[in-house]
Amino acid sequence: MELRKRLENLNLPPYVRLVAVTKTFPVETIIKCIDAGIREIGENYVQEAEKKFAIIGNKVKWHMIGHLQRNKAKKAVKIFDMIQTVDSYKIAEKINDECLKIGKIMPVLVQVNVSGDKFGIDPEEVHIFLKELSTFENIRVKGLMCIASFSKPRDDFRRMKSIFDKAGLEILSMGMSDDYRIAIEEGSNMVRIGRALFGERLN
Repeated sequence: MELRKRLENLNLPPYVRLVAVTKTFPVETIIKCIDAGIREIGENYVQEAEKKFAIIGNKVKWHMIGHLQRNKAKKAVKIFDMIQTVDSYKIAEKINDECLKIGKIMPVLVQVNVSGDKFGIDPEEVHIFLKELSTFENIRVKGLMCIASFSKPRDDFRRMKSIFDKAGLEILSMGMSDDYRIAIEEGSNMVRIGRALFGERLN
């Protein structure tokens, strides 16, 4: 099935932003995304994104959706237009420092651990963490992000929406290929979709 048809089959509401996840897929896949009207691309690894960015450049908006290590922050801030996985003061500080060096303001999302995953800030600490991040001049917290559990995604999304409403932010990034419809029902306005668009990942 061609990409345009798969995109139509997602049946996304107009207010929901699509981040097409191209992890392990070649540059040609991103070119097909551009041709199909997709303008936001998600990558999990800085090294892989760097190679693709060298060819595609700013024809799309690049989202970092994988866990970011501090030693990769310098390269990451040059490539990405948004980092969705900020979950510690130290990584936020590093992103801010590297952005300061190149005169960039980085939009970020705070990853919240509502599912027992190994990454993400504790839900009870979100308010305090947002206050801490507000002191950095070169990052802008635009919203929250989560990865739901396989067994109870609706419960996780519902909890996340409650946290998001209290935070008063703009972007709620939740929902992937298996659960994006539930995520949208529960209030997501940004989804991160790979397999439903491109099929199984390439190894």
